[in-house]
Amino acid sequence: MKKTVYTIVCVFVLAGLTTACESEIDNKPAAKVEEAAKPTETAKKAVEEAPAKEMPGNKMDGAAVYTLDLATSTFSVVGAKVTGDHTLTFKEMTATADVDGGKVKSGKVTVQMASVEADVEKLTGHLKSPDFFDVANHPTSTFEIVEVKEGTSAAGTHEVVGNLTMRGASKKVTFPADIKMEGDAASIKAQFTINRKDFNIVYAGKADDLIKDDVLIKLELKFKKG
Repeated sequence: MKKTVYTIVCVFVLAGLTTACESEIDNKPAAKVEEAAKPTETAKKAVEEAPAKEMPGNKMDGAAVYTLDLATSTFSVVGAKVTGDHTLTFKEMTATADVDGGKVKSGKVTVQMASVEADVEKLTGHLKSPDFFDVANHPTSTFEIVEVKEGTSAAGTHEVVGNLTMRGASKKVTFPADIKMEGDAASIKAQFTINRKDFNIVYAGKADDLIKDDVLIKLELKFKKG
């Protein structure tokens, strides 16, 4: 009888531990991270020509610069500790998408790191410190799209390749995304993981509540023409 009770208790304890370890990060596609990439000729040309396309009297059919609609866009990061997840939301960012022939060819996103807000107020201040984003010395993070590949990813409609620069580190990052064009609007939606240590964020957390190396990037960017 005692053995049966012990077995039942063990089952419930193990079930509790399994639940506690579950994270939103689990089973999300991991981005491929390499040395920083150089723009392809197609993407480079789109970036160089973008300002000229929008100048009065010099408009080129089929090509335009789309700007971020911040009110309907979101950018967040999910970090996981032993005790659970924390969601960080960035409130201030700017972005452009270069569209040619009805397709997104390149673009750039700039995030103001001091605009971070965590789901716990005390954590917000800590995130701005040298333990994490060190916003005093690294006020912005940027992502420059250098290539967009259509129909090459099982996890999205496109595969996006670009240079992510954060806290003094710049890496080539490749991830799946869903990209849509609807009239004078464009959207990029993606969820993928990166290793924070690749970007000089190495704080381990408390000894009894360690932080996972992988973090989940969640973005839904919506752009309007002009």
